[in-house]
Amino acid sequence: MDYMITTKQLTKKYKSFVAVNNVSLNIRKGSIYGFLGPNGAGKSTTMKMLLGLTAPTKGSFTIDGKQFPDDRLSILREVGSFIESPSFYANLTGKENLDIIRRILGLPKSSVTDALELVGLSEFGGRLAKKYSLGMKQRLGLAGALLGRPPILILDEPTNGLDPSGIHEIRNLIKSLPGLYDCTVLISSHMLSEIELMADDIGILNHGHLLFEGSLEELQQNALQSGFAADHLEDMFLSMVEQDNAARKRRAKL
Repeated sequence: MDYMITTKQLTKKYKSFVAVNNVSLNIRKGSIYGFLGPNGAGKSTTMKMLLGLTAPTKGSFTIDGKQFPDDRLSILREVGSFIESPSFYANLTGKENLDIIRRILGLPKSSVTDALELVGLSEFGGRLAKKYSLGMKQRLGLAGALLGRPPILILDEPTNGLDPSGIHEIRNLIKSLPGLYDCTVLISSHMLSEIELMADDIGILNHGHLLFEGSLEELQQNALQSGFAADHLEDMFLSMVEQDNAARKRRAKL
């Protein structure tokens, strides 16, 4: 199988706290991979390691056949990212904000027009960023990640703070991206119903440990075998996390 991102025993420690513990991911090329876990599970830390924003304590990862840290710059050129809420220069237009990123990346001017078109902001590119709605700002953030059509997108909570209409728009956009230009998407979200509608594969993290990785169908089979409700992703996710938490409590008492 052709994997775009693989991690091997990826670990991040902060003094005595282990944020990410021996996580081995296998993210298929051209897929949308839903990365799930409760607050503090280690999702954002894992994504930041993949982006070179924080160094692993242990383990390794490969992105598009390139090994970190040897090929760090080559990896960064292939990855578009959206980490937390993006910030913009309020007194510049959407187009001008993107043009700053474009120049840093050394991309052609046409890439700004292309990115605005991809996210449906073409007619608003000349509007000041301070006059953008929250949904438009999220789209502009995605446009920044999409500049140059990178083969890999890492998106951390891209629907944060949006109303149902905005969530629907962003979900449909993300769902369309692999088909539009054959990219691979790693996305984290607390909106499990949204992940269920767009993800091909799922990874579930709890207390820094990977509890499950596989397709939604495999997760469903796993849930049924464990005697869990398997009608919705949210039910399966909560059952798996609660079971792991209970096992941790039992071990702590021994």
